[in-house]
Amino acid sequence: MTNVVETIKKQIDETVKNSILKAVQNGELPEFTVEELIIEIPKEKGHGDFSTNIAMQAAKTVRKAPRQVAEIIIKNMDISKTYIERVEMAGPGFINFFLTNTWLYDVLKVIQKEKENYGRLDIGRGQKVMVEFVSANPTGPLHMGNARGGALGDCIASVLEKAGYDVTREFYVNDAGNQIEKFGISLEARYIQLLQGEDAIEFPEDGYHGEDIIDHMKAYIEENGDKLLHVDCEERRKALVEYALPKNIERIKNGLESYGVKFDVWFSEQSLYDNGEVQETLDILKENGYTIEKEGAIWFEASALGAEKDEVIVRNNGIPTYFAADIAYHRNKFLKRKFDRVINLLGADHHGHAGRMKCAVKSLGINPDKLDIVIFQLVRLYRNGEIARMSKRTGRAISLTDLLEEVGRDAARFFFNTKASGNHLDFDLDLAVKKSNENPVYYVQYAHARSCNMLKLLESEGFKLPEVSSADLTLLKAPEEIELMKKLSEYPEEIRISAQTLEPSRLTRYVHDVASSFHSFYNACRVKGEGEDLMYARMILVDSTRIVIKNVLELLSITAPDKM
Repeated sequence: MTNVVETIKKQIDETVKNSILKAVQNGELPEFTVEELIIEIPKEKGHGDFSTNIAMQAAKTVRKAPRQVAEIIIKNMDISKTYIERVEMAGPGFINFFLTNTWLYDVLKVIQKEKENYGRLDIGRGQKVMVEFVSANPTGPLHMGNARGGALGDCIASVLEKAGYDVTREFYVNDAGNQIEKFGISLEARYIQLLQGEDAIEFPEDGYHGEDIIDHMKAYIEENGDKLLHVDCEERRKALVEYALPKNIERIKNGLESYGVKFDVWFSEQSLYDNGEVQETLDILKENGYTIEKEGAIWFEASALGAEKDEVIVRNNGIPTYFAADIAYHRNKFLKRKFDRVINLLGADHHGHAGRMKCAVKSLGINPDKLDIVIFQLVRLYRNGEIARMSKRTGRAISLTDLLEEVGRDAARFFFNTKASGNHLDFDLDLAVKKSNENPVYYVQYAHARSCNMLKLLESEGFKLPEVSSADLTLLKAPEEIELMKKLSEYPEEIRISAQTLEPSRLTRYVHDVASSFHSFYNACRVKGEGEDLMYARMILVDSTRIVIKNVLELLSITAPDKM
């Protein structure tokens, strides 16, 4: 796929390096090595289209003032056969590049040619990547942390796919260990209470107090009556878990699918015990010299690998901990299923787990740099300017399902990706349902609908979108047209940076900027009524904007409406 911005950066890189080489040959500069030329888009429009600080970088090495170095580099430049129109020095020694508009017209040609593939890159080169996210405790409904993790993880996976990686989305089902035992005890208590009254059994203080536990047991009693009352505890709990757990997992699946999140793999924690991988992993850790015994338990000696403290992996009752299963799970990811890279999304309360996990994969002989752990911060919901904790409909704690019913999937996914993962997120429920320009998702969707409507209206009057090769794009000269074309040119770079930083929040900001530039263009430039040639060129610009907005929204799994 063609990335015009990347082509320009290569041209600038070659032009500057050739100029330095010429200046060295002329004796104007001593010989020095340029390891990496930093080329950026200046924040100030008056500072050109691109800029480099190479003169400031080289000043100390060549023993000249940065402005003097910049003057020498500019003097020796050959900008023929490039998009560069002129070069200027600014400030302490920045070299600013001003381009001809030809590159912007070439961007429109690329968008019209590639359409839904515009923005697609191949920096991943088919590398196998797993993104593991949500992985919610299956003993209850999905909460706001799961909702944010779901939107974030799914968008990271989509960005990586767009950047050329072979991506697998995976949900790790915690269907073993303490939480399942507690789930069974909680179900049993509610089951007995519903049949024999609340005084028949005391509900465990650390049990799951959610209404969903009661709902499960009401449904079970309706189907099966009291047949489990007279069996032993272990059998009763096992039967109740086997009844309720699949229903919870199915509910989680359905909830996530209605949220636009579909997993390729649902991986069972219990399977790691059933097929012996937990024990195999414990044996390997012991063989590699990373386990110690103390206080009757087996500990993973994480401190030997740089962690702050060691961790218990087998309790003194002989039962492996959750961490032991997690180490086995990562061994399965890297060594059994051969993923080149693994990305885990974890809530803020798992911060300490990140370092431990990297030590664990290192102890298995795996490069810890292949494991990326994205920690995302908490969500606060607001309604009427106050923190909202209860669902309007159910009066219970707000779940993902409640959120989707109140604000819809599009607003939820957009809002959850408006802030970087490391920042707290304040979610304004009132703003999310507003049909006004204050609501960012409405603002962006309206720009898409407006572009579609403009083109349909013109087509109904007999003006069909032309082939880009037949349009005179050089007529697009107005400041609003230039600004919009520049914004459209940035999309492939936004994909590249988002993939490298694992921060899809860049894309919500980017598409909002595209919408803003488009609305400015719409208000300043009449598409029809200023000559047919200009009208057809502007139709290409409108359609290119439509394509880019739709591409971003589809990547975020948000609808791009044709009318609003």
